[in-house]
Amino acid sequence: MKIIVTCAIIENKNSVLVVQRSENMKLPLKWEFPGGKIEKLETASECIKREIREELNIEIELIKMLTPTSYDYQDVSIELIPFVAKQVSGSVKLIEHADFKHLDKSELLSLDWAEADVAIVKEYLTL
Repeated sequence: MKIIVTCAIIENKNSVLVVQRSENMKLPLKWEFPGGKIEKLETASECIKREIREELNIEIELIKMLTPTSYDYQDVSIELIPFVAKQVSGSVKLIEHADFKHLDKSELLSLDWAEADVAIVKEYLTL
């Protein structure tokens, strides 16, 4: 099975927002850029704005799209469409994740990332 998912690299001044998956989610306690599945008749950009609103209670403005990546987990294949964005309103309220951090770009590689996000982290670090 293949699913198409979006994620947002949310920049806020000199930091980047990352979230930690909860113990109840697949890939428990791994770090990721927040996002979610594209719904029927929804564009990738509409999806990521909706997902961030639903998961984190904030509004974002998209800056640019990075290179989509694919990753094959044991039970599912993920196509991940990443966006660089900035927070424009609201304050982070976790709905389904265990934790969040605002990190300096140089700290990103120190986290235990969900495998699908690793290529996106590496591309983002080259910007």
